[in-house]
Amino acid sequence: MNTTLISNPVLRQLLLAQPGKLIGGALLAALTAVSGMALLGLSGWFITATSIAGLHASTAILFDVFGPSAGIRLLAIGRTGSRYAERLVTHDATFAALASIRVQLFRGWSRPEAASRLLRQPAKLLFRLTADIDALESLYLRLLVPAFTALCAALLAGVALGVMQWQLGLGLAAWLLAAGGGISWSVARRARRPAILRSRAIEKLRSGAIDLVAGQTDLVMAGRIDAQCAALARIDRSLAQADFALLRLETAAGAAYGVAGSATLAGVLLAVAALVQQQALSVPAAALALLIALTAVEPFAGLRRGALEAGRMLLAMRRLAPRLEQQDVATLPLDAAPGLRLERVSAAHAGSHVAILHDVSLHIAAGERVALIGPSGAGKSTLLALAARELVPLSGKVSAPRACLFTQKTELFQDSLRDNLRLADPAASDAQLWAALQAAGLDDEVRALAGGLDTMLGEGGLGLSGGQARRLALARLFLHESTLWLLDEATEALNAGTASDVLQRLRARCEGRSLLIATHLRREAALADRLLRIRDGRIVEELRRGTDGFEAALAGLRGD
Repeated sequence: MNTTLISNPVLRQLLLAQPGKLIGGALLAALTAVSGMALLGLSGWFITATSIAGLHASTAILFDVFGPSAGIRLLAIGRTGSRYAERLVTHDATFAALASIRVQLFRGWSRPEAASRLLRQPAKLLFRLTADIDALESLYLRLLVPAFTALCAALLAGVALGVMQWQLGLGLAAWLLAAGGGISWSVARRARRPAILRSRAIEKLRSGAIDLVAGQTDLVMAGRIDAQCAALARIDRSLAQADFALLRLETAAGAAYGVAGSATLAGVLLAVAALVQQQALSVPAAALALLIALTAVEPFAGLRRGALEAGRMLLAMRRLAPRLEQQDVATLPLDAAPGLRLERVSAAHAGSHVAILHDVSLHIAAGERVALIGPSGAGKSTLLALAARELVPLSGKVSAPRACLFTQKTELFQDSLRDNLRLADPAASDAQLWAALQAAGLDDEVRALAGGLDTMLGEGGLGLSGGQARRLALARLFLHESTLWLLDEATEALNAGTASDVLQRLRARCEGRSLLIATHLRREAALADRLLRIRDGRIVEELRRGTDGFEAALAGLRGD
């Protein structure tokens, strides 16, 4: 194992999350394998010794059958118990370790700029999260534990035969480690490329299939449906080729382990036969040695599955490592003061260093309402992302209170109305939920539903109209404990009547809160006490209510 692998944060997190249980599980797995070998060896010795002792009455009377039979029973019961305990401990430790990794990864997505990355490649990142975590499960259960078990089995075989003759024991242990370990290493090395290709092909196939299903209408209209199907067929062929390569390797590995086992048995048979002939070894001991040799390669064969998936595991660790290393990512301060302050701030899109906002300074006092106006691409949404702490500035200082973003896109989930509302306040009572729905003008419609707050929504809020979905999002805004509301084209997709009602309800509930509104619409900008005109990432004009400039700018915006 090289230094890069040892220093990998994913491996460290996996092994240090539950070290006691992980070590205990590996020891139990090794105990199970060793008990099986000892059980078979002792049984063979006992049967052979009993047969020989029975040839003469004197030896039959003196032969102790109770000690070995008790040992056989003990090993059989112990093997069953250790197998059961090993399954419990290893899986419990693995799931606990993976849970801690998942928590750390999800915390990473709550950092600045994470949401924008998720929006750019949600399906790809979700697939990698689930597939890579599954691969880490195999890392411990199918690679590390079997490797430790095989090592213990080789040591036991070496010690058992070494007691009979040290050269035989040393030779057997060395052969097992060289042959069994060598086969596993060769399989892992040769399987790495097809395993990685298979993982990436599954990712592309799933993503392409989603695109085909979701965009089939657009593909048909553009005449690209056949090309998309052909692309999926090519990916499927590459997946089949990778599967076939791994299958061939698995078959070859099985044959190699079989040959190694036969060679081990033949070698030990010749060695013990010579020792028996020289009267340096008893026949029962020879039987014990043969049966231990017979089972010694089996633990190494258990490494086959892990070796085949080693490439997938390495890929998972490489992809997840940067997520777990981001422990000291800069975050914007969460201030107790209700106002927003930006001091000489420059900012860019996530992952870019090309500034969109240039040297912007802005102060919004508690309870003040400010609207950002200007052409598309001027930097309005970027400024809101800074206020929401979703973006880290390239330079300058941002001081922001707890904020809530309300956009033209309503994010609802396949869950109950109650749980969709409680995203804003998990501890909210039903009375608070109904109060928020009433403030949003949706309470009568929810009461008319058979399930009320327990009504289940489909994916994306399916079951609600566009206006109802927006009002539900508005109720969620009212539930959120924040002193700064960020409105980004909040009524863009609504008809005039619904938009007017939503804005009236916003006006009625925003008392004491600061508002920052990014808009092209006159009806939204009319909520503001101050207009800031943005052009090319700079605030070029500030207009206050009651001035001619304010009214002129308001009149120049798009109407209903």
